[in-house]
Amino acid sequence: MPKNYLFDLDGTLLPLDEEAFIKKYFGLLGNKFAELGLNPETMIKRLWLGTKAMIENTGQKTNEDVFWEVFYPENSNHETLKKALEQFYQNEFEAVKSTTRPSEVSKKIIETLKKRGKTIVLATNPIFPLVATKKRIEWAMLDRNDFLYITTYENSNFAKPSLNYYEMIIKRINLDPDETIMIGNDAIEDMVVKRLGIRTFLVTDCLNNKNNIDINQFEHGTLQQLLEKIESGLI
Repeated sequence: MPKNYLFDLDGTLLPLDEEAFIKKYFGLLGNKFAELGLNPETMIKRLWLGTKAMIENTGQKTNEDVFWEVFYPENSNHETLKKALEQFYQNEFEAVKSTTRPSEVSKKIIETLKKRGKTIVLATNPIFPLVATKKRIEWAMLDRNDFLYITTYENSNFAKPSLNYYEMIIKRINLDPDETIMIGNDAIEDMVVKRLGIRTFLVTDCLNNKNNIDINQFEHGTLQQLLEKIESGLI
């Protein structure tokens, strides 16, 4: 059995409708930008460019720094905008919860692993700030203290699907890859870690498989099946 469990969040511990999530999220963000006197269409385009920059980050800077250099290169109101977005995630972002389907199964999985003294890491793609990640953890009926380590854009220099992202986690908290499993719903972003010799489990409730990869090459199943495997000691 593994000693260390890396979990993706969106679509894994927090089942959701990804298309509805993005539509609702960007709609609310657009409203916020308009409220701040910024052009919503321009800022959403910048947001995508900033996200792309984080995904392509080579590790010299944090994802936070890389994002803001692309998203808002203007220096005059940089901190003002950052504070406004933090308030957005604390308040308006709550409405995005309606596009998620929190599962008691996820809660039971984490509770079971905690009772067994396992190391649990939230390996969610670090393209969100901590404030937004904490919200999504709460939506999943979990607590940030359930996890030894949580990746966010503030503390990460890489993003999925880069293998450097996973190597960063392994090194920072000194995990043995042979005793580690990555659990996620994305056949590319999460399962790529298999190349590092790390065991994987692909959650199929909200499967993301844009390249139509044969998922039979991975251990896979629903959240309920994952729970049953954990309870029986198979994972």
